[in-house]
Amino acid sequence: MVKRLKPLRGFIKERDVGVELQIRLNLEKLVVRNHGGRETPEGETVTWGCWFVIQGDVLKCDLPYFDICVANIPYQISSPLTFKLLNHRPLFRCAVIMFQREFAMRLVAQPGDTLYCRLSVNTQLLARVSHLLKVGRNNFRPPPKVDSSVVRIEPRKPTPSVNFKEWDGLVRICFTRKNKTIGAIFKQKRVLSILEKNYKTLQALQSSQGNQMATDASVLGDSSELTMETDDNDDGGDDVEDDDDMEMDDGEAKGSDFKDKVLNVLRLGKYEDKRSSKLAQADFMHLLSLFNQAGIHFS
Repeated sequence: MVKRLKPLRGFIKERDVGVELQIRLNLEKLVVRNHGGRETPEGETVTWGCWFVIQGDVLKCDLPYFDICVANIPYQISSPLTFKLLNHRPLFRCAVIMFQREFAMRLVAQPGDTLYCRLSVNTQLLARVSHLLKVGRNNFRPPPKVDSSVVRIEPRKPTPSVNFKEWDGLVRICFTRKNKTIGAIFKQKRVLSILEKNYKTLQALQSSQGNQMATDASVLGDSSELTMETDDNDDGGDDVEDDDDMEMDDGEAKGSDFKDKVLNVLRLGKYEDKRSSKLAQADFMHLLSLFNQAGIHFS
């Protein structure tokens, strides 16, 4: 089954059944026309031949089973739609989507690239992402203000066995200042305060459970929930270095036992002088493992 998302006015024709579908998906009203001129009311599903059309907001409606997704979307829903698709079960085969070019290049960016960011790391953890082609603004009438790119997204099978909330918690911190050293980031008062609070909460839970490890999904978050909370514009067009992440207190924390514990983890893995912009997936996975072994968690 192929799922096709189309936000603007367009036409799909199926000769075998003589059907023309005029689709406006998103917040606009969907109109489905056949030879009788019938109009589809809100919430109704229409099937003609091989076409299966659902009216609604793609971010709010439940997606049916599908193998392939082909989409030309409103660029402001790029990030939430990407992670909604990656959260869909059962996993689809692939998605081919046109995004704003800068967002697309963030999806495919590699360590060391200027656009390499939290979005790059999180998406590539869950899927193989490849850039197919650039679509210049002059290919549209009237031309928009931005260029576009078509991207292919293939979910990784099996899904990586990592708690995504924890993973995103670590990556969020690391990309608050992606060109600073990891050591400098983890010396910040705000970062240490959050981690120490998590650490003490977990210690209390372990104590109340007779020192039994309480690191399952019920304590640290459901690893199957793949949504990525962002504070930036979802089209990926405005963030420079750290605007999709938590604000940082520039003050450096004074010495403490917990600070020493955190820095010892970084020294053990030789990450203290490294920068997030240069770290690959395996590096973040290793760093998360070292923190967890020390009893430090990110959710």
